[in-house]
Amino acid sequence: MADSMSGKVAIVTGGAMGIGEATCLALAREGAKVAVLDINDKAGKEVVSRITGDGGTADFWHVEVTNSRQIFSAFAEVNEKFGKIDALVNNAGIHGVGKPTDEVGEDEWNRVIDIDLRSVFLCTKHVIPHMKRAGGGSIVNLSSILGLVGGADPPYHAAKGGVRLLTKSDAFYYGKYNIRVNSVHPGYILTPMLKSMMPEDPKEAEGFHKMLSDLSLLGRMGEPSDIANAILYLASDESSFVTGAELVIDGGVTSV
Repeated sequence: MADSMSGKVAIVTGGAMGIGEATCLALAREGAKVAVLDINDKAGKEVVSRITGDGGTADFWHVEVTNSRQIFSAFAEVNEKFGKIDALVNNAGIHGVGKPTDEVGEDEWNRVIDIDLRSVFLCTKHVIPHMKRAGGGSIVNLSSILGLVGGADPPYHAAKGGVRLLTKSDAFYYGKYNIRVNSVHPGYILTPMLKSMMPEDPKEAEGFHKMLSDLSLLGRMGEPSDIANAILYLASDESSFVTGAELVIDGGVTSV
């Protein structure tokens, strides 16, 4: 896939850390001009520095993905600076609250839905006009294996399940404009978000890590690069006949 993104412009939300960071680096490595969007200015600018230090092209935008005006403005600036928008990776997200529905506060519910689902709607809404003008594009939405099954975190499951079906609906509407829309469903990946959920006690953290690793048929947890490489495929023309699909990358967790 050498230079598979050459001449293309890609936006990555939540691009400062974890899967988002790995995705920005992978896209840049393959020749894309990358717009890194995040609320973590320091980490986001460090990603840009890594890309430009390696001879790539990137810039940072501070964007709260639940703020429609910020998204609209940032996308317009990306389009002005780089000339077009070819790919959008809707990666920004947070973990849920791990409570039964009757114990979930309304504010807790709204926060998870806003950041994990509403943001995908808003970013897609505002990128479509740019992609139409560019003659096509690729949108990659980050769902989860927890968007395929139910479990112990109702707002998170609901949000990620919503991303899965919003993806298919948008693929239906925008295929005629040569805009492809696909979702990626990571399993247990060693990201800062997952690490923040581990117990503080080292022995308990080790046990938690082993438990999640043992769920995989490959006997390990995934790395952010495992997901970034799949996103790269879907963002590039290598997947030119793929739309409305859900790519599960979980080490086989959901296969048994």
